[in-house]
Amino acid sequence: MHPRLRTWFAVPAALALLAAAAGCGSENDSGSGSGGKLSMGIAVANISLNFAHEMVLGAESAADHAGNIDFKAVGPPNTDGPAEVQLFQNLTARAKDGIVLENLDPPIFTRPAARAVDQGIPIVALDTSPTDGSKVNFYVGNDNYALGELMAKEALKRLGDDPKGEIVIGVPNPGTPVLDNRAKGISDTFAKEAPNVKVLGPFQTYSDPGQNYSSWSAQVNAHPDALAFLGVGDADSYNLAKIKKAEQGTWLTAGFDVDPKTLDAVKDGSNFVTIDPQHFLKGYLSTAMLIEAVRENDGKLLDGWFLSPGGVVDKTNIDDIIARQKTAEAAYDWYKPTIDKLLGDQQAQLKPLKDAR
Repeated sequence: MHPRLRTWFAVPAALALLAAAAGCGSENDSGSGSGGKLSMGIAVANISLNFAHEMVLGAESAADHAGNIDFKAVGPPNTDGPAEVQLFQNLTARAKDGIVLENLDPPIFTRPAARAVDQGIPIVALDTSPTDGSKVNFYVGNDNYALGELMAKEALKRLGDDPKGEIVIGVPNPGTPVLDNRAKGISDTFAKEAPNVKVLGPFQTYSDPGQNYSSWSAQVNAHPDALAFLGVGDADSYNLAKIKKAEQGTWLTAGFDVDPKTLDAVKDGSNFVTIDPQHFLKGYLSTAMLIEAVRENDGKLLDGWFLSPGGVVDKTNIDDIIARQKTAEAAYDWYKPTIDKLLGDQQAQLKPLKDAR
């Protein structure tokens, strides 16, 4: 890990303690939008992975800038849907003024989210669109299909004219719409633009870094002549780079997110890109709009899908992104023009919830 990145990314232990403490706080000092101190929070699927770190840091930044908010972050140390459900339910007992909810298993959150809404708690879905029946009608997330298309197009730039061969796609948690949509975007783009490339998968690669490494190692061994191995999660990125170095592979490798190890892999050329869903930005936007709704609109949130952007990280901007990732303050400064633009015209980013992908 870069020493300059250590401050920001040395947060899992503290966040895990928040997770453990979520259900054992004192009574809620709710402001209920009346100008008093608000009690709010965020629940994430896996407090140990980079994507969750960034969402939490963005959310905490928004709460800090808004001021006078007791804000709690919770999430299990590994991807564990039932464990997150329990943490979320504990959080509803204290964060009465609003919760941002990110998860990787939407169906099991349908009833817990609906109960929270029935209790009068405003809920914003973050990164994974809410299910029918959850009573959650506002979602902040990327166009993940488009991000998958973006990865495929970046790969095609490097494969030359009319490539022939196989590519292998991996998905950490099949059945999670965010990840499945990314994989479909990759697959569809290759089918349309490179008909002589055979797409294999998506294969399950797991979010746990150890399982992820083993899964990708098996795919590399099974398909040694593949043109590319493309993952849609953050552990995919750095594990594919590690395997490529160990095997001295000539195939293309890439994944998503901006874990420090992933940025190292882009910097040294092991991975040709990483696709950045800009999780800090989403965490900030979702929390800022939740606070605004409570303080200025009696807790009534927008209805629909608020589209948050993403981008490509490659050798042309890697140093800029590494600098952005140095601290949460640096990230906020980098994102501030985008934050101001998106929050300044929220209707421009709003799309029907049914169109979320």
